[in-house]
Amino acid sequence: MKTLYEVELQFYKPENFESLKAFILPEEQEQFTALPIEMLEITHERHPIVILSKNELVGFFVLHSSAIVKEYTENPHSMLLTALSINYAQQGKGYAKKGMELLKGFVDQEFPECNEIVLAVNKRNIPAQKLYEKVGYKDTNRRKMGQLGEQLILRLSLWNRPFI
Repeated sequence: MKTLYEVELQFYKPENFESLKAFILPEEQEQFTALPIEMLEITHERHPIVILSKNELVGFFVLHSSAIVKEYTENPHSMLLTALSINYAQQGKGYAKKGMELLKGFVDQEFPECNEIVLAVNKRNIPAQKLYEKVGYKDTNRRKMGQLGEQLILRLSLWNRPFI
């Protein structure tokens, strides 16, 4: 199934907890990301987001606006994306791509002060790199060492706002 309908992004809500608890990732993917259940801390600087398809939770990621963002960019109007994952049973259906395509509009609506999204992707995680490239992320040529080695720092300019 390659066509998707009714995909949307929403802030995490307590009623999403059981679906996130049941989230499964293969070991080869789990090494590169965190399970959603481990990433649910919500603060005014940490925003868990769910990807829904026809009201079924299929994916998850976190947007950060805290001081940690400064480790990835000098732009004070940037947010950091971490922990993107799609539940194993829903993989291969385009949900990660669609969720990332919807991210610009979501950030525009919910975080109007943000004009850039940055992320770190492991150099060995080629599928994730390809996904981010397809939806417009560019390599900043900056690198960061992570627990599993070198990470590429990518950025997505939100073109509807000035880049500072």
